[in-house]
Amino acid sequence: MSDDSIEPAGGFDYGAFSFASKDEVLAKSKEFWNPGKTQFWIDTGVPLVIDRRENYFLYDMSGKRLIDLHLNGGTYNLGHRNAEVVQAVTLAMQHFDVGNHHFPALARTALAEALITSAPGGLSKVIYGSGGGEAIDIAIKTARHTTQKRKILSIVKAYHGHTGLAVATGDERFSNLFLSDRPEEFPHVPFNDLEAMEGVLRGRDIAAVIMETIPATYGFPLPEPGYLESVKRLCEEYDALYIADEVQTGLMRTGELWAITKHGIEPDIMVTGKGIGGGMYPIACVLISERCAGWLTEDGFGHISTFGGAELGCIAALKALEVCSRPETRSMVHYIADTVGQRLRAIAEVYPDWLVGIRQNGVVIGLEFNHPEGAKYVMKQLYENGVWAIFSTLDPRVLQFKPGVLMKPELVDEVLDRTEIAIGRAYREVRGTNDLGRRRVA
Repeated sequence: MSDDSIEPAGGFDYGAFSFASKDEVLAKSKEFWNPGKTQFWIDTGVPLVIDRRENYFLYDMSGKRLIDLHLNGGTYNLGHRNAEVVQAVTLAMQHFDVGNHHFPALARTALAEALITSAPGGLSKVIYGSGGGEAIDIAIKTARHTTQKRKILSIVKAYHGHTGLAVATGDERFSNLFLSDRPEEFPHVPFNDLEAMEGVLRGRDIAAVIMETIPATYGFPLPEPGYLESVKRLCEEYDALYIADEVQTGLMRTGELWAITKHGIEPDIMVTGKGIGGGMYPIACVLISERCAGWLTEDGFGHISTFGGAELGCIAALKALEVCSRPETRSMVHYIADTVGQRLRAIAEVYPDWLVGIRQNGVVIGLEFNHPEGAKYVMKQLYENGVWAIFSTLDPRVLQFKPGVLMKPELVDEVLDRTEIAIGRAYREVRGTNDLGRRRVA
């Protein structure tokens, strides 16, 4: 076996398919799915094959329980198989299916209205995709049509998805792989560097600036005070649109439904995905201003997506949006953020030369460690201690630490206890010491 586990004698029968063992799944995953990714996790010491999942818990095929602080980028913002979302989709299946993307649709129209009602001012129309990458593609195509300009400006180490246009906005690791590196159309500037931003915008040939409100895959570096507001001002000055990528920062994760509103910004285009499907159905949404909506009248068939705005997905999204919008959810996020922030700062005092940075806005949290791949060590120790949190792909010093917005206080406390132990173990592993003689945080 690939980890300490007890397997059922009869193997694993899931009805539609069965496997004799976890090792068989891993072997066939390499053979038929993704050999590189599968082997990476085996080599990393995280041979996770998710079986049962509920609330904020994952269970490996071995039966090992993990508290999920990865949330698949926020997909499980409300937890796994959230009871209200499951009920909404189950009931909807008595009447709805995917629907037909060509025609006006009941659930699609209802969700569009709810999204616009919840959104920052100035947004008036909704376009649907089946995932965040497709939604970013839609946003870019919309910006190009609106401005009749081609270039899209993004941030060095940005991540906006892996689809055709989206991948060109991101880090060269992914764009180069598929020959999608096009610096003449997709220039990049460093995050928090207004001088570099204006230097590119000054040419007045940029259709849009696309910004994650907090860059996730880069390890959640926080925008400096006034930075995003200044980017929006520069967009207005140089006739470029502002695209707010809220795929990971939206849906109350910062303590506001949309993080961009904390900056007083009304974007021209806003993208949501991942958590909007409630963890039960893939859907992503592009909210656009009336200025940007011209192509919907000029040629409403300009973008076609068979599964974009699938009606079952819209039902899941309506419920997810409603749960995230509740005052009690907002209060819970503020409680979790305060509790986690205080405890993490106390842990950092115990390991000041190891946990060297806490990047936090609500329950969007990045933990920076004093090692080029420090987050990988902490990730492994967390995994062994029953918590799943992932390192930042484009900055493996930083651990993505993302409690769910409905996480109960007792589970928050358990997570923090386990996290303190894991951070200490990782410190000892990296430093090669057996006993640090350090006090435990109360």
